[in-house]
Amino acid sequence: MKNTSRYPMRRVVVAGALLVAFVAVFVVKLVEIQVVRADEYNAEAEQVRSVENTVYGARGDIVDANGTVLAGSVMRYEVTISPAQAQAGEADDPGQLARGAADLGAALGIPSEQITGQVATALAADPDDNWELVAKQVDIATYDKITALDIPWVYTDPHPGRTYPNGAVAGNLIGFLQQDNGEPQAGLELAQNQCLAGVDGTTTALHSLEDWVDIPGTERTIKQAEPGGTLKLTIDADLQWEVQRILAARIDEVGAEWGMVTVMDAKTGKLLAVADVPTVDPNDPAAVAEDDRGSRAFTDPFEPGSTFKALTAASAIDAGKADPTSEVIAPYRKIFGDADINDSAYHDDLPLTLTGVLIESSNTGMSQFGELVSDEQRYQDMVDFGLGSPSEVGFPAEASGDLNGGPDWPDDQTRYATMFGQGLTTTAVQIASVYQTLANHGVRMPVQLVEGCEHADGTVTEKPDTTPREVVSAKAADETTAMLERVYLEGWLADEWNIPGYRVAAKTGTAQVPDGEGGYRHEYLVSVSGYAPADDPQFVVSVSIFDAVKMNSSAASAPVFRDVMSQVLKKYRTVPSGAPAPELPASW
Repeated sequence: MKNTSRYPMRRVVVAGALLVAFVAVFVVKLVEIQVVRADEYNAEAEQVRSVENTVYGARGDIVDANGTVLAGSVMRYEVTISPAQAQAGEADDPGQLARGAADLGAALGIPSEQITGQVATALAADPDDNWELVAKQVDIATYDKITALDIPWVYTDPHPGRTYPNGAVAGNLIGFLQQDNGEPQAGLELAQNQCLAGVDGTTTALHSLEDWVDIPGTERTIKQAEPGGTLKLTIDADLQWEVQRILAARIDEVGAEWGMVTVMDAKTGKLLAVADVPTVDPNDPAAVAEDDRGSRAFTDPFEPGSTFKALTAASAIDAGKADPTSEVIAPYRKIFGDADINDSAYHDDLPLTLTGVLIESSNTGMSQFGELVSDEQRYQDMVDFGLGSPSEVGFPAEASGDLNGGPDWPDDQTRYATMFGQGLTTTAVQIASVYQTLANHGVRMPVQLVEGCEHADGTVTEKPDTTPREVVSAKAADETTAMLERVYLEGWLADEWNIPGYRVAAKTGTAQVPDGEGGYRHEYLVSVSGYAPADDPQFVVSVSIFDAVKMNSSAASAPVFRDVMSQVLKKYRTVPSGAPAPELPASW
């Protein structure tokens, strides 16, 4: 008799139930994975396989008034290696690490031992090390050499760099970036970083887990990169180069420590050139001393000396206290209260007009005219001329100068000294602005170095203030101009700064430089400031040279003034003067 189960159907039912339950578990899990928690698992999987890449927003260009690029962005590359991949490749192809290191080293100009040593050190610390930096800021030519080598464990990552195609031209103004991290360090690169800085974007892509290579077609843009704006300056690069050349030659000729030249449009206040010598090449800022990496024309205040007398003369005329023919007796030495004032060289008493005081550059004579104006009014005129505060440019570390407590000057000596440019400090840009105001018939224009910042969408920001302000009357300014013309024609430098065909208004100055500790350095700063054509002023040129050991007088600066002004008048095709300068008596 066959031995069979007495309950076959029960077994079938149980087996079926178990099978259904087993399948149900898998179905539920499958639904959980593919439906309920699909987004979570997909995100976790993508985190394992995806890589986030930075898309750099290019830094904006800095251009001159004509669009010449003074600072621009270029693509540079970081070269990295995967020590783990290099070691794995060595197992399949012994000697490939040494060959690859030799080829890579030759392309980068570094010893191959440096690369093999870096691989060994990295693997000793972490056998799975996949990233080590070999070189930064590699140019495109080198990048092409490296990619042509096709070394599987070598990678190149794009990273924007900065280039200055005109080298040291306007380097004092442009500034530079920190090479390691690209952070702005000086000049307009720093002051206008908000305009120039691009906004980085982000992309993601899936990559192979084996060799970490991005899988084509998987890239997604998370955040769009945005380029920086274009910063347009008022300066002319060609003129800037010529002014720097002229100044550098004279600095060398007279053995000076440094010098600066400012060229300004007399009607607009725009800076056409601001030269400092020595100056910096932003491509290699470390090549010059730290003190020479900025612009002294903005940052280094000094006592202006006799170039300041033009301001005092204009104040006296504007106050109705004098005119070009007003008379004084100017002795070599004169006591004013507690002030003991003397001229630079001994002379007998001189019967001088205000014009003659400027021609002779007499401190005792100018003090007599200066005291006719109240301290409050004279101080207010200084402020209105732009002294005592930084210019509208807002250059990094720009100095305000020091009016030394005016109008309540601490003593008579200071009070009278400020009438002829001592006992107070200004910057070269401020003095240029004073002469711009006189040249523009008493109307001061805000100092401009930046025209604006043009963004990718065409909008323009950083537009400068162009609001004019009358500082002294046109009569006072024009009569001061007429007197400065006589200085140019009859002063002791008449033969040194002559510019044929043009009427010129100019004044010299010799001043001491504060030592920062309440005293003075032994060296002198010699200056010339003026404008032309005096009958219709177009351009202001101001020159200052420090410690001209071979010629420590304004004769050191006069040829620079002459040559720079001649170049400016020629460049802008300025019409020569059509009538002679007015005759004014110097004495009585």
